[in-house]
This record gives sequence, C-alpha cells and structure tokens, in this order.
Amino acid sequence: MNAKQNIASKVGNWSASHRKTAILGWIVFVVLALGLMASGSLKKETLSSVDQISGQAGEAERILDDAHLRPTEEIVLIQNNDVSVGDPAFDSVIDESAQALAATPHVNHVLSPLDGEGGGISEDGHSAFVEFQIAGHEKEAEENLDPSIATVDRIKHGNPEYTVGQFGGASANAAIEETLQGDIGKAGMLSLPVTLLILFVALGAMVAASVPFVLALTSVLATMAMVAIPSQVYALGGNTDALILLIGLAVGVDYSLFYMRRQREERAAGRDNREALEVAAATSGRAVMISGLTVIIAMAGMFITGDATFISFAIATVSVVVVSMFATLAVLPAVLAWLGDRVEKGRVPFTKRRSHVARESRVWSKVVSGVMRRPIASIAVAGGLLVALAIPALHMNVVQSGPDELSRDIPVMKTYDRYTAAFPSKGNAVTVVVKADDVRSGETAAGIESLVAQAEESDVVVGDSEVTYSQNSTVAKVTIPTQGEATDEQSMAALDEIRGEIVPSTVGEVEGATVRVSGGAAQSSDFADLLSERMPLVFAFVLGLAFLLMLVTFRSIVIPIKAIVLNLLSVGAAYGVLVLVFQEGLGEKLLGFESNGGITNWLPLFLFVILFGLSMDYHVFILTRVREAYDRGMSTEDAVRKGIAGSAGTVTSAAIVMVMVFSVFATLSFIDFKEMGVGLAVAILIDATIIRGVLLPATMKLLGDWNWYLPSWLSWLPQPGHESVDADEAPLQAEPARA
Repeated sequence: MNAKQNIASKVGNWSASHRKTAILGWIVFVVLALGLMASGSLKKETLSSVDQISGQAGEAERILDDAHLRPTEEIVLIQNNDVSVGDPAFDSVIDESAQALAATPHVNHVLSPLDGEGGGISEDGHSAFVEFQIAGHEKEAEENLDPSIATVDRIKHGNPEYTVGQFGGASANAAIEETLQGDIGKAGMLSLPVTLLILFVALGAMVAASVPFVLALTSVLATMAMVAIPSQVYALGGNTDALILLIGLAVGVDYSLFYMRRQREERAAGRDNREALEVAAATSGRAVMISGLTVIIAMAGMFITGDATFISFAIATVSVVVVSMFATLAVLPAVLAWLGDRVEKGRVPFTKRRSHVARESRVWSKVVSGVMRRPIASIAVAGGLLVALAIPALHMNVVQSGPDELSRDIPVMKTYDRYTAAFPSKGNAVTVVVKADDVRSGETAAGIESLVAQAEESDVVVGDSEVTYSQNSTVAKVTIPTQGEATDEQSMAALDEIRGEIVPSTVGEVEGATVRVSGGAAQSSDFADLLSERMPLVFAFVLGLAFLLMLVTFRSIVIPIKAIVLNLLSVGAAYGVLVLVFQEGLGEKLLGFESNGGITNWLPLFLFVILFGLSMDYHVFILTRVREAYDRGMSTEDAVRKGIAGSAGTVTSAAIVMVMVFSVFATLSFIDFKEMGVGLAVAILIDATIIRGVLLPATMKLLGDWNWYLPSWLSWLPQPGHESVDADEAPLQAEPARA
C-alpha cells in the first residue's frame, strides 16, 4: 500500500483496527441521542410563524407580536340553508355556541354576531360565525386548542340540522402538523422496505444489504435527536424531520454502497479482508469524503439567505450528511472487518454465490463506446434535450403555500372553504401596522383615518377596514380586505396600490411613525425579494467552493468547470419538469393534486443547493475512478470508458435508491413534498443516465488530455493520491463486459 495515506484512509484503517471501539462507540452515540429525544430533557425548539416571515412584512408581524396584537383567533361557523339569522332557532344555536365557548378552558374574548361587537352574518343570512381567542402565546395556544375543539364537537352533535365547524390559526396549524406527521410516517413506511429490497438485490445477501440500511437508519434517527442541540440557538422548522429522513436515507445508503462495492471487488480480486478495506478506504472512502464535503458546502449555502426557514433547513441537512459521512468512514470499516465473509450470509434464494470481481456493464460499455465515437452528435442531442426541458423554468411562477394546499377532506379545511364562500371579504387582506408614541391622537390618528378613507375609495378594497389598537396606544393594526385570493395577480395589485400609493400619501407621511405592511400577499412578495437579493450570493458561494474543492481533488481546472456546467443543466431540467408538472398542471391526475398556478416559493433555492450537492455524488465517484485509471497509465478515453462502465452497477443501484426514496415523497399530501420529491427524483435520474452515460463521456472524449489541464502557477496543489496500490503493482483488470 501507499506509504502516504489520505484522511479517509487513515480513518478507515483506524476503524478496522479498533472494531470494538468504533462499533460500541456508534451504538452508545445513537442510544444516547435517542434517549435524549425520548426523555424530553432537551426539547427541539421550533420556529414560530413570526420567525418565518421575511422583510417588511416580518417587521410588521414582530411589531404586532410585541404589542400582543397577534392573538390566536378562531371562529365557529354555523350554517343552515333552510333558516337564517333572526329565526329563534338559528339565534339559539348562536347563543348556545357563544355561551359554551365562554365557559371553555383556555378560551377568551368570545364575540357573538348577535351582540353587534364581533363575529359576522353573511349577506343571505344563512351563515354566521362566533369569534373567540385561544389563551397563551402561539405555541401555548396550539397546546390549549383541544378544549375548544371538544366544545364545538358537542355543539355540532347537539344540533344535527346545522352545519357547525371550527377554523382558525391554531386549528389550521394542528391540521398541518397532523398531516405532516402522517406524511413522515407514510414516507418511512414506504421508503424503508423499498430501500432494503433494492440493497438486497444490489448486494445479493441480506446481511450485506442490512449493513448500509442500518447505518443509514441509525444516522437518520440520531440526527433527528441531535438537532435539538442547535435548535436551542436557531429554532427549526416543523418539517425538518422529513428533510432529515429524505436526505439522510439517500446519502447514507449511497455512501455505504460505494464503500462496500469497492471492498467486495478487491476481495474478489484476491486481497484479504484487511487489504480490501484499506483499498476501499483510500479510494471509495476518499470519494465519499469529497462527495460529502461537496453536499455540505451546497447545503451550507442556505445559511447565506439569512432566512430562518432556510437556516433551519441548512442545520438539518448539513447535520444528517455529517453524521452519515462519519458513519461510513469511521464505523462501516469496523463492521465489515468484524463480519468478514459473514457479510455474504442470507444470499438471494436460488442463486449461486456471487463473484464480486469488477465487471464492466455490457449495456453501459456499449452506450459509452457509442457516445465516444460520436461525441459532438451526442452532446447536441443530449444537451439539446436538457435545454429543452429547462426552457419552461424561464416562466416559473413562485407562490406561497399555506392552508389552501391541505386536502379538502380535512374537516377544518371544509369549514374554511364554507367560511370564505359565505364571507368573501374575510378571505384576503392587507395589514398596515403603525407604531408611534400615541396612535389614537394627533397626526398619527389623522393619518390612520386618512388611510382608511382612501382605502375604502379604492377599487381593490372589497369591504370595511378594521382598526385595532394596543392597550398602551402605541401600535395600531389596520386590516384592509382586498380583492384576490392569497397571492394571485389581484392580490398583488392590491398590495402594490396600498403599499406603494395609499400608505405613503397618508399615514406614511407622519413624522416619527413607523409604518409597515403585511398580509399574505406582502409576505409572499417580501420573500421573493429576499430570494432575488440573496440567490446570486448563494450561487456564488456554492459554485465557488465546489469549484475549489474539485480543483484540489482532481488537480484540474477543466474538470470542476465541466462538472458545474453539467450539474446546472440537470438542475435546470428538473426546474422545467416541475413547472410542467405542477405549475401547468400536467401531473394533477397522476399525483393527485390541484395546481395552485406556481411552484412553492422556497423550493427553487432549496432544490438548487440539494440537487447540486447530490448530483455531485455520482460525478465525484465516477471521476475518482476515471482519475485512478488515468493515473495508472490508461489514456483518457480508456480511463473514461473503464470508470463509467466499471462503476455502472454501483452508481445504478445508488441512483435507484435515491430515485425511489424521493419518489415516495411525491405520493404525500402536501404539494410542497410532492414538488420536492419529483424535482429531486427527476434530477437524480437525469444525472445517473444522461449526464453520466452521454454528456460526461462525450465532453471528456472531446477534451482529451485537456481534461487534466492545470495551469503551471497551480502546480503547488497536492497530488490527489488516488492510487490504492504500490507503483510497481499492476492495476486491477476488469473482467470482460457483461450484462
């Protein structure tokens, strides 16, 4: 073996030499992490709704929160198509609801439409609602919700001739959380057995398949518990567990698979178990380390946004990749050293013991050979296809997801739909927040009056504005009902007029007053502005550091540029497919959703960093094998053919695992998860086929030895150290191609 060892080789050799320490240490780590989670001694802190709002809208919501003007409001909707408000029977149900809620624990500020102080009555009189608030701050209110739900259920069952339902911020959040947890459970139930089955087929033995599966699963579970620690400083979003499962299962299995396949190849070529592990550590271990660092760099780009949601995504995904990479480099060699040949137990029934000599795939060998005979035509066809797929992305429309994306079968959403149909002016609003020394008198009060008057004269406003004051009279909340739904064109037009014209000409002119605008449209607009401002920085960070890492890894200035361009092509194509499937609605029937006319606003940036990192996995793994063959004396063309065809089985198996795991998320309830699953699955599929089999070999064929070009002024970069054998040893020969 080489006297000089890379870091992955040193870690792998230590692990194989200290099997008990490595394995028992990992078990203790996982058990402690799970014990921490189960005991509740360190609870994971989650983001509040205010934390997740950016820009001017975020400032407005924080002012309201500090002034206690963001109460957790709920309504009870009462409807009857045969009688209307004013009928003694209908009025009796309204009174019963108000009185029952007033006597319910954790419920306060109950307002009945019959008292004229709150609630509402529809124009046709067949619908009415009672307003009330849940006591406590946002997170406390969600815990205090159950008594009100029980009360409303009693009212509903006691008046079967009326349609009675509850809706509000806390009940919607509870429905979202219940759906989210159900989705995570479904994702686990589907993805785990599918992953194990793929590994069983790929590795040919149940023990061998169980090793990467168990390591990946324990990495995921440990990370879910561990992120409670950083959450004490940076609170995490509610869907971080889903991301940890999604990313952790994919990369954890892939990294172990890369490592194990190389170790088994070396064993089949005649090396003993320890020597095979040393070779695997020096080669595939190094590839795993470089791939992992690339993924970490890409995901760390989300920190640059400064947005709390993206920061929580970054913490979750970086954490699970670090844990998975550690498990592969420091624990897997110990497990394989301990198992030895027992790793082959539980073979696929009715099959002979497999030979794991590195064989070139007959299919991929033919594909690569054909591509390299006609590289220009191959680039034109494959590149043209990806560019064509990417074109729809130019017309991508980003939208803010919310309760509207929940299934309409959920009771709380049925109530919401009936509520917005009966009270259209309650469905969309712009919120103007005014903060001053005294908002009830003087110029500030006059400015607020002028704001309300001008707003009600505007064509974009559909009802009377409502002004609410803080107890100390320093903050006023002006709610202006507007045209449109959520973030459609009408809503945005209304926002532009109120924020850009009405506010500046009224209360915005008052000296000493702080005026901020919020609401659904404002929050979506401000988030889009944040992304427009920060995305160039994220791109520069991710692409720049990935370039430097690959430059040092492969001692070539061409390889990293080409890798970045090819990966951007796959990301662009995935964006285009997302637009076609979700924005244009081509996949509505197949995937079971109703298009909201766009792509979830946080998804494009998230997909870029995730896809760029994961796509580099296969690129780095293949290029490592190519460089290894090239350094042993092969021509670039032969090295490319051997690297791609020889690694085809490993890369194909790893890609199938990723695609299947990601595809599971396309079956979940939330449209956000569907979009994320489809985008990731499509990009990995493209990367493992078109990029790997066509564009990579074609471009390397055209460039020839220029692939390895390094300017003389960079000659000080360290040698990559890909070799796993002494210089005087013959390189490992692949067996003849076969299917």
